[in-house]
Amino acid sequence: QVQLVESGGGLVQPGGSLRLSCVASESIANIYLMAWYRQAPGKQRELVAAISSLDVTTYADSVKGRFAISTDRAKNTVYLQMNSLEPDDTAVYICNGQRLTYTYWGQGTQVTVSS
Repeated sequence: QVQLVESGGGLVQPGGSLRLSCVASESIANIYLMAWYRQAPGKQRELVAAISSLDVTTYADSVKGRFAISTDRAKNTVYLQMNSLEPDDTAVYICNGQRLTYTYWGQGTQVTVSS
């Protein structure tokens, strides 16, 4: 099956920026939706951002205007640019890919926003 590997997480101060990357083990051309989820301790996993095969995007209200999702399909990669980071953004960020009958998940990358 398709493997997704995230990178780019780390420790950043409030107001800082990070760019997360998710690299797939094979072409994502036939994956109709790529997304980033996040999960913080004591909270349910939530959808942060998603992008369709036609490049239609959607964002959680809490990150609109601060985060941007994009893809480079030639590199089998999806990105999440995160700006103006806040402590509430602290979570494990997980890459997700959806086909018609199967869903793929990465292992996650930790993002910590702290002063």
